[in-house]
Amino acid sequence: MTETPTGAPLRLFNSLTRQIEPFVPITPGHVRVYSCGPTVYNYAHLGNLRAYVFTDTLRRTLLWKGYEVTHIINITDVGHLTSDADAGDDKMEAAAKAQAKSIWDIAAHYTAAFKQNIGDLNIIEPAKWSVATDHIGDMLTYAERIAPEHCYQLESGLYFDSTSVPDYGALAGGRDDAAHARIEAVEGKRHPSDFAIWRRSAPGELRQMEWDSPWGKGAPGWHLECSVMSMKYLGEQFDIHTGGIDHREIHHPNEIAQNQAYTGTAKTGANWWMHNNFLVDRGGKMSKSKGGFTTLFSLIDRGVHPLAYRLLCLSAHYRSELEFSPETLMAALTRLKRMIMAVEGLKARAEETAWQSQDRAALVTGLHPKLQPLLEQFDAALSDDLMVPRALPLLEEALSMKKVPVDDKLRLAAAMDLALGLKLLTISRADLRFRPKDAILSEEEIEAELDRRQTARVAKDFATSDAIRDALAVKGVEVMDGDPLRWEWAVVLD
Repeated sequence: MTETPTGAPLRLFNSLTRQIEPFVPITPGHVRVYSCGPTVYNYAHLGNLRAYVFTDTLRRTLLWKGYEVTHIINITDVGHLTSDADAGDDKMEAAAKAQAKSIWDIAAHYTAAFKQNIGDLNIIEPAKWSVATDHIGDMLTYAERIAPEHCYQLESGLYFDSTSVPDYGALAGGRDDAAHARIEAVEGKRHPSDFAIWRRSAPGELRQMEWDSPWGKGAPGWHLECSVMSMKYLGEQFDIHTGGIDHREIHHPNEIAQNQAYTGTAKTGANWWMHNNFLVDRGGKMSKSKGGFTTLFSLIDRGVHPLAYRLLCLSAHYRSELEFSPETLMAALTRLKRMIMAVEGLKARAEETAWQSQDRAALVTGLHPKLQPLLEQFDAALSDDLMVPRALPLLEEALSMKKVPVDDKLRLAAAMDLALGLKLLTISRADLRFRPKDAILSEEEIEAELDRRQTARVAKDFATSDAIRDALAVKGVEVMDGDPLRWEWAVVLD
């Protein structure tokens, strides 16, 4: 931990002010971060996961700069409706009904799946996974505190009066604007932008998740959860709150309103509100609530290494839209292969093992003078609102630089990868060879066929050699003559 960050001053974009500002944590040397987590009613789609690659990049940059980081991610297993605008059915209840399963089983299954995605993408786990249903008592206490001055009760539950706090909706760029609010029309609501703090179960409604409250049996509103859990673990005012840009319009303004009501101040809950932009396909923004979404599991089933998707995310600035297509993903996979091949070549010639260190200072101490400017430029790019697309070519330049000691290049690459999280020093090109789910052959069968083909080539039986190559191609295997790896799975993306 350091009270003075390493390298260039860190500057981050703040959605609240719409400006890039010098970052200074509340507690010198320690940064507290809260990230809106998944609603575990289905598998996360790739657009969801972009948010966590962004947050991981932020966290890795803070660690790179020398800060200690406390990071909290919540798990929403109750209360989130089918619209982010506080409308429709509870996503968890709807999923349990559709799949004829216990809502608790639904939550456990998709929570485990999400955590597997996090691991596959080499995202550092948070200090705590904060689960909504573990904090119902905290939510009731919080709601009881703000209810007298900021809420009113209707037959359907307890609602927050959005006019009871100053500058409601400032994060979204407007106040009490129906175009931003898009909140469910409920009979008796005072203002279109008012939102539910507690949803009372309707007469005759059978819910699997409901609790007693002063406002009737029911469940908490989605917005309430994050205010309660962020405050519980990070304090009334912490450093950074992250989420997707869609949260900037409704969910996060509602969090801020609740925070102001609870503290009786203008405190927003976080000094920095940071949002990543959408991942888009050619059909528009991905949405798992509409069905037909692409998951990380589906990419892995096609034979794509998940770190290729991580690299795709890093190739665009987090505040820019990122186009997802088979072409952009395969380009990222090819780029990843080239970087790993370059690292493997260096490791084969290395005389030392200092690159195995996980300590940035140890890795970069005493670097060759030709590499020092690349280190400084890399740090400057990260420090400029996480400008990773500008940092990546510097890593590639370092790997290919001539007349520089191999061990120094490896140390610099290892240091840079602490921020990038691509596992460049620990995985091999062979590790990128993911077996597609529909593969017909085993690796042993492929190797045997390639041995038979090699025998035919030595005997100048090129007809047999070509026939074996073509037969392997039909079965999804790409033969690579002259390459030590010999073959790869042919990745086919629709």
